[in-house]
Amino acid sequence: MKVTPAHDPNDFEMGKRHNLPVINILNKDGTLNENAGAEFNGIDRFEARERVIEKLRSEGRLGEIEDYRHSVPYSDRGKVPVEPLISTQWFVKIRPMANKALSALDAQQDPQFVPERWTKVYRDWLVNLKDWCISRQLWWGHQIPAWYIVSETDGEIRDNTPFVVAMSETEALNKAATEMGREVELRQDPDVLDTWFSSGLWPMSTLGWPNTAAPDYQFYYPTQTLVTGFDIIFFWVARMTLMAGHFTGKMPFDTVYIHGLVRDENNQKMSKSKNNGIDPLILIDKYGTDALRYTLVREVAGAGQDIRLDYDRNSDESSAVEASRNFTNKLWNASRFVMMNLDGLTPADLGRPGGADETLELADQWILSRYHQTIEQVRSQLDSYGMGEAAKALYEFTRGDFCDWYIELVKPRLYGDDNTKRTAQQTLAHVLEGILKLLHPFMPHITEELWHTLTGVGDDDCLALQRYPKANSQRINTDLEQQFELLFDTIRTVRNLRAEAGIKPSAKIETLLKTDSASERETLNSTKPYIQQLARIETLTITHTDIAPPATAQSPRAATAAATAAATVQTVQTVQTVQTVQTSERQQPPSSPPISLQNTAQETIWQQVSTAILQFLDQPARYFDNFFADYKKPALSLSVLLGIGVTYKVLDSMLDAIDEVPGLRGLFQLIGLIYTVRFGLNKVYTAEKRAHVVTEMQQLWAEIAGPSHSPSHSPESANQAQPAAAMPDISAAPTSIAPTAFKPDAADQPAYPLTADQRKMFAGVTGTVQVLIPLTGVVDVEALQAKLEKDLSKAEGEIKSLSGRLSNQGFVAQAPADVVQGAKDALAEAEKQAELIRQRLAML
Repeated sequence: MKVTPAHDPNDFEMGKRHNLPVINILNKDGTLNENAGAEFNGIDRFEARERVIEKLRSEGRLGEIEDYRHSVPYSDRGKVPVEPLISTQWFVKIRPMANKALSALDAQQDPQFVPERWTKVYRDWLVNLKDWCISRQLWWGHQIPAWYIVSETDGEIRDNTPFVVAMSETEALNKAATEMGREVELRQDPDVLDTWFSSGLWPMSTLGWPNTAAPDYQFYYPTQTLVTGFDIIFFWVARMTLMAGHFTGKMPFDTVYIHGLVRDENNQKMSKSKNNGIDPLILIDKYGTDALRYTLVREVAGAGQDIRLDYDRNSDESSAVEASRNFTNKLWNASRFVMMNLDGLTPADLGRPGGADETLELADQWILSRYHQTIEQVRSQLDSYGMGEAAKALYEFTRGDFCDWYIELVKPRLYGDDNTKRTAQQTLAHVLEGILKLLHPFMPHITEELWHTLTGVGDDDCLALQRYPKANSQRINTDLEQQFELLFDTIRTVRNLRAEAGIKPSAKIETLLKTDSASERETLNSTKPYIQQLARIETLTITHTDIAPPATAQSPRAATAAATAAATVQTVQTVQTVQTVQTSERQQPPSSPPISLQNTAQETIWQQVSTAILQFLDQPARYFDNFFADYKKPALSLSVLLGIGVTYKVLDSMLDAIDEVPGLRGLFQLIGLIYTVRFGLNKVYTAEKRAHVVTEMQQLWAEIAGPSHSPSHSPESANQAQPAAAMPDISAAPTSIAPTAFKPDAADQPAYPLTADQRKMFAGVTGTVQVLIPLTGVVDVEALQAKLEKDLSKAEGEIKSLSGRLSNQGFVAQAPADVVQGAKDALAEAEKQAELIRQRLAML
């Protein structure tokens, strides 16, 4: 068994327990000294190891040489193994200092750690600390305040050279002369203090200590909060508490906030040795200082959590920082818009919005409520060190509530000259200034610039010195905020339905909102102008779920179409996100007067002619589109036949010419044979390739002949038909309606009779509100349906191809894992796309 107390930390401890001699065999230049024996004295360590092996072998004492892995420390600078050896160093006796810090922690929870779990780590360090070696053999640092009396050891510093410790060399000379009784020669210790020893003095030394009467020391010591990473709790935090408690009797700070580490794109800690650091200047040059700062704060999900910074080293781009840059652009553009519409006035000139709520519109009351709600939330998060949550809350309010909704709501008011314009200006200016103050700690540069431009203050003042906004609880109206959530959800649903149906953004449409809730109808009616403005709705009808809109509320085109339809009962099947509107005719009530068949036929013909004329005058281009859609299939079929005939004639002529040239016919036959074999290998060699060819041919046939509309088109079509088959029979007499059907209150009873709307509609649901958009006269329903069916056929073909590939065990077993996973992801995406298309078709 080998025990070397002078060259191994564990052996050193063992040697102390057993009083073993400490024998050092190494010089500081890596050579062996006389303690290694005359044969190895002065030899370099690497060469000495080889000679030891040779000597053991020559004496027959070498049993076996075996390679094994173990931990060998390497010098970061020299890149060579570190050889431990015993040496004389300066130490600080740590136990009295650690006990004082432990007493403050256990008795007073001083300092307090955030998150609290790091308290245990800090306490464990204090309990297990050993005497602190504070001397370092470096070229820089604070030199050890000790002087050796070298005149006693022939001018050299040796282990037995006497020394004195003093504040200065003069003090050291006086001490040495007093001790020796004569003139002495001194030399200061060349070692320097441990960096963390010097850093441990930071809370006091920067404030004038040891002069405890210094103004800065009196005002700032102890400080309130220390912000640092968890990796230096022992190196720095504990050293500061130890030294501050010893020298001042107080802990240097009340709270220690432990933040996470910024990790690279592979979730690795950035370090010089790994060379995986991200140069912040690159991101600053590309995206701006505020964008990078805000990203690092926003990515903190809970106190103490690490940050994984998304970064592409090839392009020096970061999607996370780019998103923050886009947010700064949004803030800049919104601020410019507001300031352009303030008529040159500042928030101080305009004054605070609305002395009383009756002077404010609903939109103004809502944004002020959301503003003060956000202030309350941000202050609460900052008080609990939730910087990331506070940054996210400000993002949601600024980008969502203020920019996307409120500015759009007040735009029409800014173009008028009445009192409502002044109120809108006051609200815009007041809320924007508050946003800049709230965002300033997160984005100091852009908010400072915008605030100076908005308020017009001089360069002597700055935003950082302004009071942080405080919430006014009287302005917070949670009921109003909930009502506006219904408003925004309704607008989003209308916009989504417009996009699904392919309605142009500029087109004004008709919309029906149906709900049985009286409070929801009241909310929708009170915010009706906002819905029409932001959803681009020309006619908006808000009713019960069993009441259709009166004819007078429809557009002329819709009214003409409704006049040709018989009375119906509309049944709506509600689903989570979309619903299909089912309609059918029912018999005319017996009380209706008899109508002759001849008159009915004449009126029907005249109504059809009128409708056609109105539609042609409204959108002539759509008339020609419908004409082309009606004759598209025969035109394509005729074109294909003509193409086949021309191709046959050309090939026949080419073959006749080839036969006339000697030897050319055989060459082309050989080329044809080669291409035939190649086609077979590429297209029909495996079941997967054959399935792909069949899918392509089916898609080509669907383009020429059109998709099948039979109920047995596919299993999916059958499944889609089941809900319709399960629908209740709505063609029966009115008495068949269940007695539990909704009956509106007398106050809500409409003054017009129940009517029906047979137009094809897109429908959606938000909460309990049904949103219906008539498609008749707005979009080409048949063309939209044909396009969706074509897309569905293509998606189903892709699903079939990918399913066949994944069911092939040879492919799954032999293909690379990333290729198989890519096929699975593509199949999942295709199935999702097909399901979405089926839902769209169901709505038609």
